[in-house]
Amino acid sequence: MAFSPLIKQLIEALQCLPGIGPKSAQRMALHLLERDRKGAERIVASLATALSEVGHCRSCRTLTELDYCSICADPKREKSILCVVESPADMLAIEQAGGYRGHYFILQGHLSPIDGIGPEEIGVDDLLAQLQQRAVEEMILATNPTVEGEATAHFIAQQAIALGVKVTRIAHGVPVGGELEYVDGGTLLHAFAGRKQMGLGE
Repeated sequence: MAFSPLIKQLIEALQCLPGIGPKSAQRMALHLLERDRKGAERIVASLATALSEVGHCRSCRTLTELDYCSICADPKREKSILCVVESPADMLAIEQAGGYRGHYFILQGHLSPIDGIGPEEIGVDDLLAQLQQRAVEEMILATNPTVEGEATAHFIAQQAIALGVKVTRIAHGVPVGGELEYVDGGTLLHAFAGRKQMGLGE
């Protein structure tokens, strides 16, 4: 079956979403056109408003329609601790886990010389300026445990240490509830490298 140009255009547009291939996009497009046109109108209106109003927080650079996001505007958050992540989704994951009460800085990516993404593109200069202006005592590097994420963490750590800032890196290891026989070798190596001494009562 050959779809009309407009339907084909909609199907192709939906494929820009992560994890959505041709079949899923086709199913979504036909569902919206056949069964839920009001839902489609809500999506269009919400997307248009979000594209028009949502920008970046002036401090941490997460997505928000306000000058400062709710975390940066919260006076109860610990300003002397700064957690560096790659994306707003990473920040959300840490917040949902609970326990962290400091501030964030979102790189919006990682270093990738092959793709032309250097320190300027991920805001390293802004990060270093914040470290000095806000008297940050500890910077936690929570970039992803990928080759690019590790390289980004190493580069930023060198710059921050030169400023006299304490730098820590989140541990990577065996997940809670996981079984060693199913854990990949790289994760096991990280787990052994990040091992800590146990004492009585632990």
